[in-house]
Amino acid sequence: MDLTANQVATLERFLEAGFTLRTLDHLERYLAVEKSGFVALLDPSSDRLTLFGQVGYRMGKNIGMLVERGAGKCFVWKNESLPASPELLAGYEQFKSDVERLLLEDRGLEGEG
Repeated sequence: MDLTANQVATLERFLEAGFTLRTLDHLERYLAVEKSGFVALLDPSSDRLTLFGQVGYRMGKNIGMLVERGAGKCFVWKNESLPASPELLAGYEQFKSDVERLLLEDRGLEGEG
């Protein structure tokens, strides 16, 4: 996968912020960033990285999505389910906020250089 200078700079900011880069065999078209068990897929199809779908929680080799069920919120992948404790929900919101901020910083660099 060839990356642009903007995309490389964005990935470097993710690494500096404590994220880990991951490869997911079944989602090889996307770049995955992970922190504290939470995962975001980044789409490199344009000059800049963009968030693909929603962020989720690592469940084995897969990504569980946050859903609301009768008893409350949980992360779900197929038949697997993990209740979303208040701590997990707080971590999820922080992760989501961090990803959005780091991707927006890329747009702020647009006029520099």
